[in-house]
Amino acid sequence: MAGLDEVTRRLRRELGDATVIDDRQQLRTYECDGLAHYKVVPGLAVLAATAADVVATVRACAEHGVPFVARGSGTGLSGGALPHADGVLVVTSRMRAIREVDRDAQRAVVEPGVINLQVSRAAAAGGYYYAPDPSSQQVCSIGGNVAENSGGAHCLKYGFTTNHVLGVELVTPAGDVVTLGGKAVDPPGYDLLGAIVGSEGTLGVATEVTVRLTRAPETVRTLLAGFADTDSAGRAVSAIIAAGVIPAAVEMMDALAIEAAEAAVRCGYPAGAGAVLIVELDGPEAEVEAQFDSVVGFCREAGATELRVAADDTERALFWKGRKSAFAAVGRISPDYIVQDGVIPRTALPAVLRAIAALSTGSGVRVANVFHAGDGNLHPLVLFDADVPGEAEHAEEVSGAILDLCLEHGGSITGEHGVGSDKAKHMPRMFSPEDLDTMQLVRCAFDPAGLSNPGKVFPTPRLCGEVPGRHRGAHPLVEAGLADQF
Repeated sequence: MAGLDEVTRRLRRELGDATVIDDRQQLRTYECDGLAHYKVVPGLAVLAATAADVVATVRACAEHGVPFVARGSGTGLSGGALPHADGVLVVTSRMRAIREVDRDAQRAVVEPGVINLQVSRAAAAGGYYYAPDPSSQQVCSIGGNVAENSGGAHCLKYGFTTNHVLGVELVTPAGDVVTLGGKAVDPPGYDLLGAIVGSEGTLGVATEVTVRLTRAPETVRTLLAGFADTDSAGRAVSAIIAAGVIPAAVEMMDALAIEAAEAAVRCGYPAGAGAVLIVELDGPEAEVEAQFDSVVGFCREAGATELRVAADDTERALFWKGRKSAFAAVGRISPDYIVQDGVIPRTALPAVLRAIAALSTGSGVRVANVFHAGDGNLHPLVLFDADVPGEAEHAEEVSGAILDLCLEHGGSITGEHGVGSDKAKHMPRMFSPEDLDTMQLVRCAFDPAGLSNPGKVFPTPRLCGEVPGRHRGAHPLVEAGLADQF
């Protein structure tokens, strides 16, 4: 703690009392991210307003060997922004300047605390928008999107954050400022930018991000289809993709997720449906109209019980309101829940959903399914009541079993929420020790002292050394008495 005390005194001198928080009650505000199941109160929080604030904080940490964790809006769902009990939390939510919107070059330059949806609003006047659209896009920040390589409903056609980030100004774990990439596409040299996007804050702190803007499509058509069950809806998805149609988005919700959305936002989805699909096409009008007729036909052939086509932007927004609010809406039907994030091949959707249903029935744990059906990215919501002894642990077991199902069907333990603290224990199920040691070498190249978001991603806390993976360091969950959950 001596090092942290030194860092606290130094940052108070350099940044001022209004920027540095060390009162424990105030620090509890930052004890978790969107995954509230894990909580650790940070030793110190710095409310950075400028890149200089971040540099001063990271340099102080580097000089005194104090770990640090970057945090944006705190909407992450894997415990990626879980603080370190004896470390510094670098909060970037005050860094909300949109520095440039260059519509001619289709680029925008923003600070990390800028909210995702604000980028689209800033570019809208010129007919552009920012394509990655996580469900939390009204509150999540660009810096967090970069850290987690966030996706969203429209990632099927437009890709993830990594496909739209062209440059990053980064404060390295040593406190140096480097610029990776820029406005140009594919700069020469090693793809260090590709390593940074999706690195979950383990390689440094972004203080500026250059993103690609996308031209708004000429036409958008949105369909809401109700089905008796998820098998029928899955057949429709398979038929659409097999025909060579690539919608902007294909989203599915099961009966329990529909129930939650109706309770929360009254979205008016088909009554009694066992599943709904939202299918959206965009692009040139002639192409969209031709493909849309095919999509309607595929849904009918798969047994759609009800079909609705959005008549205007207002109705389209209502279709999406239920889906976009689904995670939060589950709070209407359950006091607590775990949002999981796994990936499977599209062809495995029916089998995996049946297996999840069987797992839910056999365990007595309710599971609501919301997912990007077009690319097989599942978001099962495992419901429980933390006030009932044993329910949280039981829910974790079911959550882990769902990830095992994803792996058994050739998938992955994460699609867009990251590994963070929550899924680090599952990494050995997907990767060999040699794989993990190789990943660790990349991390050590950026952060040999192991100070930047330590204890995340890898299955055991480890420091850099001559033999990768053999040196162990303290993990915040261990210090908080949560080792049995890690």
